[in-house]
Amino acid sequence: MINHVWGLIHHPDREWREINKEHESVSHMYAHHVLILAAIPVVSSFIGTTQVGWTLNGEEAIKLSTMTALGLGVLFYGIILAAVAAVGSVIHALARSHSHRPSRSECIVFAGYIATPMFLSGLFALYPIIWLCTLALVLGVAYTGYLLYKGTPSFLGISHKEGFILSSGTLGIGVLVLEFMLAVVVLLWSMGSEHSIMWMFFG
Repeated sequence: MINHVWGLIHHPDREWREINKEHESVSHMYAHHVLILAAIPVVSSFIGTTQVGWTLNGEEAIKLSTMTALGLGVLFYGIILAAVAAVGSVIHALARSHSHRPSRSECIVFAGYIATPMFLSGLFALYPIIWLCTLALVLGVAYTGYLLYKGTPSFLGISHKEGFILSSGTLGIGVLVLEFMLAVVVLLWSMGSEHSIMWMFFG
């Protein structure tokens, strides 16, 4: 798993070929990659929100209690795992017109690996300042897009032209999924503040 992480960051072309040879199952990929890396933003957010505190709109740092952060962390983790499967399903749906359509399992495995930079960018949640986390997220999205464009033709066994079209559609939908996730995450992790938008609906 660690070798794939380094390879995807350092030499993605070669690493995609290596991953493709493994014909990995969804359960194996989750157990050895997604379940581990998805914990990075969750654990980082837990530490950041309980020890440092969120800084929102220039307010004083907001710290969450351990139990609140733990509950939100579990929910956050579930959202991440579901998002990987959802993006994989999107890739499978977009590939329906291709002659060599990959299976849904292959698409979910592919989605799990292209999300690697996003998982790693979650380390910045250890110091949860909005502008810093946003910058890290932008960099993560940029490199995820790069992995998507580089890996789609070789990993899914389609032409470069088909890969470009599929990658563009996937990236567009993926960004929408990401924006939804971010909105949910910000709302959840800001619940420790009396000024949270959440309290407008439950207050």
